[in-house]
Formats: sequence, structure tokens, C-alpha cells
Amino acid sequence: MKQIRIGTCLNGETAAKVIPQIIHHGFEAFELNFWQTTGNVDLAEMAKQVREVVDEHGAVISSIGVFGNPLTADGSNADTLASWERLIDHAHLFGANLVGGFTGRLPDCPIDQSMKRFAEVFAPLAKRAEDRGIRLVFENCHMEGTWNKGDWNIAHNPTAWEMMFNALPVENIGLQWEPCHQMLSLIDPIPQLRKWAPKIFSVHGKDATIAWDIVKEYGVHGPKEFAWHRTPGFGDSNWSDIITILQLSNYTGTIDIEGFHDWVYGNDLEMTGQVHALNYLKNCQGGRFIPNPEGF
Repeated sequence: MKQIRIGTCLNGETAAKVIPQIIHHGFEAFELNFWQTTGNVDLAEMAKQVREVVDEHGAVISSIGVFGNPLTADGSNADTLASWERLIDHAHLFGANLVGGFTGRLPDCPIDQSMKRFAEVFAPLAKRAEDRGIRLVFENCHMEGTWNKGDWNIAHNPTAWEMMFNALPVENIGLQWEPCHQMLSLIDPIPQLRKWAPKIFSVHGKDATIAWDIVKEYGVHGPKEFAWHRTPGFGDSNWSDIITILQLSNYTGTIDIEGFHDWVYGNDLEMTGQVHALNYLKNCQGGRFIPNPEGF
């Protein structure tokens, strides 16, 4: 078993500037993402710039992604589908074999009504990716959506995952999973991870804290917050268990810290929290690799 690389998620537009400033902290991977569109970014030049730094330090670009609604092509999402295509075509320049994002959703319709459109959009994208040795991964954030209404994403519930993979039964689509989003739905992430590990190609390092006293007294639809996004090391999850399950499932991806969500370790403390999470996650898998002695 190889140790899982621990990295962080970055804005694709500023990655070339940020990576040289933070890579010395020990980040081993970088996930580069865009919001709704890759815009006018020269992806080939961007790949060249970031690879010069990560290659020198033995790090990798774990995945590239665009987070929008590719099923609608409306308004600010008009370029999202084309951005998926661009990223699939350019992923090899980054040394990445994963392209990720939201599935999209037919706005304010039940999840099952989006399945036909999901298959129509992602069948050709999956084929395009397969031809280039790329796998597609879907983030599991609900984006404030429910089963019956919402926008952005259908891939936030395990029943939806079953429907998605039945609607598009190909080997190169999977999940970009994290415990946080499942915990916010009061789903226990550990048994879920055991079940779904074969379809998890990418993991986000983000946790949650659940205030069960508030849930028990006020429920989940009252005025009081009952759950908070947290940076790993500050939340409720046992990341040693998570990493063990991934290792036992022969997971070959990375864990990329998804920052800028922790209400405590944010703003001026953002990098403090992320470096803590980096070191915490490395320790959860035993810390620095130590080879066995001969004859041991």
C-alpha cells in the first residue's frame, strides 16, 4: 500500500501564483478548479507554469475541474459544458487523469427528473474522457438542494448515485467524496465509505461538526444552526478510519483539503488551518514513511 498523497484545492485562475508560495509547507498534490467557466484562461500555458513548480517538488496535479450546471447551459452556466470538454482535452498537460465538478441539475425539479438529461450530457463527455485516459468525478455537495428541488447538483445522495451509475453504466465516472456533505444530511459517512469506496476516485479533505444537542431539541428545520463545515483535524470524523478504509479498498487517489469553509480557521487563519490539516492527515496514515530493515 502506498501512502495517500495529501494536497489542497486551489482556484485555477490563481494557482500558478499561489502554488510557489505554499508548496514548501509539504502539500503533495493540488486540485485546480474553476467556477462555472474556464473563461479565457490559456490552459496549456497554465499547465506549463504549475508543472514547473510541482514537478520540481515531487508533487502532482491531482485533478482539474469546473463547478457549474452543465445540464442547463443558461446564463452564467452557458460555458460550463464547453469547459468540461476543454478540461478533458487539456488534463494530460497537467499530468492529471481526473476531471471533476457538479453533475448539474434541472432547476427546482426532483432529482429523478434530471437523470435523462444527465445521461445525455455526460455520455459523450465520458466517451471523450475515456478516449484520453481520463475519469470523471462528481462532487457530493447538495448546494442547498433537496431531493425535490434545487440547482447545481444531483450527486449529493446515495440513492441518486445508484440512479446515476445505472443511467450511465461506464467505468470512468465516479465520485469526488467527502464526509462533510453527508454529515450535513445526518448520514454516517463511515458505512457509506465502505460501500461506495470502489466508485470513489477523489476525496476532499473537509469535515463537519454536528451539534446533536441542537438536533435533538430543535430539529434540522429550525432557526438554530446544527452543523458546521470544518477543516480536517477540527471536526467529528475519524480520519484514521477513513484513510484505513481507503487503503483497504486500494484507493489510488489523493485527499485534497477543501478550505475556505471553516468558520474558525478562516480569513487570516486559513493557511494555519490548512497546514494543520495537512500534518494531521499525514499523521492519520502513520506520518513519514519508514522502510523496514533488511531481514525484519
